[in-house]
Amino acid sequence: MDLYKCVCRCLPGKFQSWRLFCLCTLVSACMKRVYKVCLSSITCLDMTHQPSHSQVTAPIAMFYLDERREKLLPLAIQLFQKPALDNPIFYPTNEPQTWLLAKMYFNNADANYHQSCTHLGLTHLLMEGVVVCAHRNLSPSHPIFKLLAPHFLYLIAIDELGLKKLISVDGWVDKTLVLGNKGMFELIRRGKEAFRLDVTATPPVDCKVRGVDSPTVLPNYPYRDDAIAVYNAIHKYVETIVKHFYKTAEEISGDSELQNFGRELVLPQAEKGVGLGGVPITDGRFRSVQEIVDTVSAIISQCSLSHAAANFGQYEEYGYPPNYPTRMNGAIPTKTSGYTEKDIVDQLPTKATTLDVMVISRLLSSRDTNSLGNFEVQYLYDTVSVQAARQFRHDLEGISIAIKARNEKVTTPYVYAWLDPECIPNAISI
Repeated sequence: MDLYKCVCRCLPGKFQSWRLFCLCTLVSACMKRVYKVCLSSITCLDMTHQPSHSQVTAPIAMFYLDERREKLLPLAIQLFQKPALDNPIFYPTNEPQTWLLAKMYFNNADANYHQSCTHLGLTHLLMEGVVVCAHRNLSPSHPIFKLLAPHFLYLIAIDELGLKKLISVDGWVDKTLVLGNKGMFELIRRGKEAFRLDVTATPPVDCKVRGVDSPTVLPNYPYRDDAIAVYNAIHKYVETIVKHFYKTAEEISGDSELQNFGRELVLPQAEKGVGLGGVPITDGRFRSVQEIVDTVSAIISQCSLSHAAANFGQYEEYGYPPNYPTRMNGAIPTKTSGYTEKDIVDQLPTKATTLDVMVISRLLSSRDTNSLGNFEVQYLYDTVSVQAARQFRHDLEGISIAIKARNEKVTTPYVYAWLDPECIPNAISI
């Protein structure tokens, strides 16, 4: 009975929980070995602008950690949110072709969410709003502008190019992603509503909220380990500089440029603000050093490590399209048997679409700008700031050495290098 309660606490209510429970009892001793991914935000997207055969799922998937706590393995997949006779749960025990097709449709939904929200929406476009807000409210001589400016480099230019070449009508997105242009922007809108600067852009909090913050519970999660280490270095660097420029509460409350910046960050878009959720300020005003530090740290984190994690591993995932297909051509599976290898091959994107995906994902995975901390332009020249930047680079170098040492071990199950500080640019530049 205790195991039943434990497992059911981790199950989404939309899952056919009794059947899944029977499987969970065979493979899991407690809730801390069972995890879920729920892509409910993709539900009911308007697909009328896409070809009639185009469909996208809004799946729920369950994963379990093996007994040796080394591998996180797929346990079950349900391709839509509401249980139904034509929306079965797929298991690894199904026929191999059926299970493979279910996994491909799950990855197809995940790939569309990744490109729409994780990558474009919540790094490029959301941070572009922050860049504009900073330029409108902070003078070039303001210390917070100088602190943020190295992490805004090239962003507006690359977004302008991307909107024209990739996200325009009949552009790369319309041709390669099952969501298409309109579906992508609707999903971005939904993602922005759920975004919180103090959670989504703050890795220690984000991992805790998602229940993956403990290395003893989930040992092999290099994103968590590296993202938290880099974020802590950013936070330390920002805190040193902010404390240098703001010694009293009166200095903060009397800084009209800073207060206008904070007010516009949280102001709704309909009122010409950024509409950013989770900005750690009170009533649209900065009142403490900690609020400034947490806000600036999260912005820098989103512009650097969050974009690096979302962007630079793209070719590794998308380079072999059957692994992470952006589009599937055919009927979504509604039964748990009877599929053949030909059924799977027939659903794969065309050769032209495959080439388009490979070329662009390879281009986006390239990096030509300086590493985090090695600023293209130095804005702060006072002694404290210069020393803080020097210490920042020293801290990042230590993190880089640790990541390389981990990745070189023969026992490392997966080489994860995307958040090695040497691989993280200062800004969103591609």
